[in-house]
Amino acid sequence: MKVKSTSAKIGDWGFVLICVIVSIVCIVPMLNLLAKSLSSTEYLIRNDVYLLPKGFNFDAYKTVLSDPKYIRSFFWTVFLTVVCTVVSLVMTTLCAYPLIFERLRGRGFINVFITITMFFNAGTIPNYLLMKNLNLLDNPLVLIVPGCLSVYNMIIMRSFFYGIPDSLRESAEIDGATFFQILWKIYVPLSKPVMATLALFYAVGRWNGYSDALLYIKEAKLYPLQLLLYNVIKNINSVEVAQQEGFSTPGLSASLKAAIVMFSTIPILCIYPFLQKYFIHGVTMGAVKE
Repeated sequence: MKVKSTSAKIGDWGFVLICVIVSIVCIVPMLNLLAKSLSSTEYLIRNDVYLLPKGFNFDAYKTVLSDPKYIRSFFWTVFLTVVCTVVSLVMTTLCAYPLIFERLRGRGFINVFITITMFFNAGTIPNYLLMKNLNLLDNPLVLIVPGCLSVYNMIIMRSFFYGIPDSLRESAEIDGATFFQILWKIYVPLSKPVMATLALFYAVGRWNGYSDALLYIKEAKLYPLQLLLYNVIKNINSVEVAQQEGFSTPGLSASLKAAIVMFSTIPILCIYPFLQKYFIHGVTMGAVKE
């Protein structure tokens, strides 16, 4: 058994220290929000809530859960996230798979053309005009179609496909398997780690997305949860909105904002434990061969 040198041990402990600091930076704000969402108004007015709730109560969560617009937006966002994730995985797979075949005509040009779109885009106004000309404004499809393919994620999947031995594909071709049969019976089963990783990327991106809805959606019933959260937090301190929401004190305002943030954050956090075992394996395997 090889004994680590002193410098290697110092490096390991330094890496652990960095991980601990990053973890604290990520966790402390969440604990602060959770404490505020569970604290009473009087402590919040005095800014006396930090990491532990004071005057423990669920008033803010009762306000959120009793309001139909939050519940409707929540389930709409869940549905939207599931649909977008499935569509994006299908599109990413269908884009990446043909590009691993050397006999594909124009393969080099297609790779370059797709990669260019990572660095250049038309801009906000041309994109808006395009959505308008396609009659996608105030249409649920505008939240699905434009972002259904990420070039970065496609490159990860294509690199993963490169790592699958060509002999498997060639033997299937000898046995008479078609293009799609090889994809479905060989590549897809072997690509579960990278697909789980990309599913997480797409799901988190759609769940946290609001800018596309802010630009293209005017109907409140089509607002995803993050856009609703954006509007509430932006307007929550005004007297008019405060009266509409059923609260009028700054303390309850802060508590409600924290509760809405937690309400929109916790569901997506629950997905991580189920996909964590695939996460590192999928990304690293996708980066082995280009």
